[in-house]
Amino acid sequence: MFKLVTKIAATAVVAISVPAVAETVWDMPTPYSDAVFHTANIHQFAADVKAATGGELVIKVHSAGALFKHKEIKGAIRSGQVPVGEFFMGLLANENPVFGMDTLPFLATDYNSAAKLWKITRPAAETQFGKQGLQVLFSVPWPPQGLYAKKAINTASDLKGLKFRAYNANTTRMAELSGAAPTQIETADLSQAFATGRVDAMITSPSTGVSSKAWDFLSHFHHIQAWIPKNVVVVNKKALARLDAKTRKAVLDAAAKAEARGWKSSQAETDEKIATLKKNGVSIMTPSDGLMASLKDIGKTMGKEWVAKAGADGKALLDSYAK
Repeated sequence: MFKLVTKIAATAVVAISVPAVAETVWDMPTPYSDAVFHTANIHQFAADVKAATGGELVIKVHSAGALFKHKEIKGAIRSGQVPVGEFFMGLLANENPVFGMDTLPFLATDYNSAAKLWKITRPAAETQFGKQGLQVLFSVPWPPQGLYAKKAINTASDLKGLKFRAYNANTTRMAELSGAAPTQIETADLSQAFATGRVDAMITSPSTGVSSKAWDFLSHFHHIQAWIPKNVVVVNKKALARLDAKTRKAVLDAAAKAEARGWKSSQAETDEKIATLKKNGVSIMTPSDGLMASLKDIGKTMGKEWVAKAGADGKALLDSYAK
């Protein structure tokens, strides 16, 4: 009996003396719901980090703006309220022109062009984020943007007088040049905004059209493929530096996988979500020559304005992209 008790006591001492693995939890705000492919990709990113670190780093995803509203996320990361988060890069177009370059109409309208544009602009974007103590982990594009409305749009002049949903500086300017009235509306508020007459038309992806059930409040989708914008995931550089080298590598490796996976998911989204829109009664419109010509004219004007604002550095980016 004495020997058994001694053995149990010894085992208990060994168990107590083994140090527990310290778990670090990172809260990660994202602006979109779990049904959106961007968020699904981020959940996989978090799972990859947890697996690679043996649970030493756990990223807790707070989707659909539950922790911070979309426009607050970058500031929360910068201030250290949270270590990592996702937001739409075009929201920062007024902060620096490079952040809105991928929302210039008809500059990059297919995935190969969008990938080339990101390769060229990423160093400049990283420099700007770096000045704010932030580091880019990865970026994932939305499908090509289409024009939604409650009627068929045959030329940009048909948008005149319509209340147009805007989500960054470039969509606001596009609305102004077409004679529409820009109105800032977050994705989560689209249904209510259309139902209450706050907006009549918008340019956004097939993914957002489906996630917001666009068929409940509009009738036409014009597949104009205006641009391919991106969401970006950034980390507070101090928070990243506090991790040991092995954990930092796990985060960066998982980020690289998330970017590659996200681009593939985005490409698969376009046809799938357009089919869903059609199935639910939305008329899928091949844009008329008149509509495309008038929108591209607006795009040219916006391109010239962008260069004037971006200066020599911006022109150098455009020239590099054009090669």
